[in-house]
Amino acid sequence: QVQLVESGGGSVQAGGSLRLSCATFRPPARSTNCVGWFRQAPGKEREAVAVINRVLDRKLYDDSVKGRFTISLDNDKNTVDLQMDSVNLEDTATYFCAAGSPPCELHGQFNHWGQGTQVTVS
Repeated sequence: QVQLVESGGGSVQAGGSLRLSCATFRPPARSTNCVGWFRQAPGKEREAVAVINRVLDRKLYDDSVKGRFTISLDNDKNTVDLQMDSVNLEDTATYFCAAGSPPCELHGQFNHWGQGTQVTVS
């Protein structure tokens, strides 16, 4: 069973920064080679924010976060992090980490999900 645990959420002022971390508690496998960050704001559908292929280190971003958010691997800690810079009010949401098999696309198939962490921008 793949277990994903998000951390790092909280409150931040507009224009500030926040770093989210997704811990994966098993060795990487093809079924989890794609790791993505998603978010869901109240009353809105869940949307993909960023996706990374852990083998190829290939990254994809939604247009709404390009140039502001950075997804990255920390192989020592076995985590996938999301650095959020220049946040704005529209970034307020619950952020979820998810894992799945390639191809790693923003709208790919992700079978394993974390519980989510809240990010509030004021």
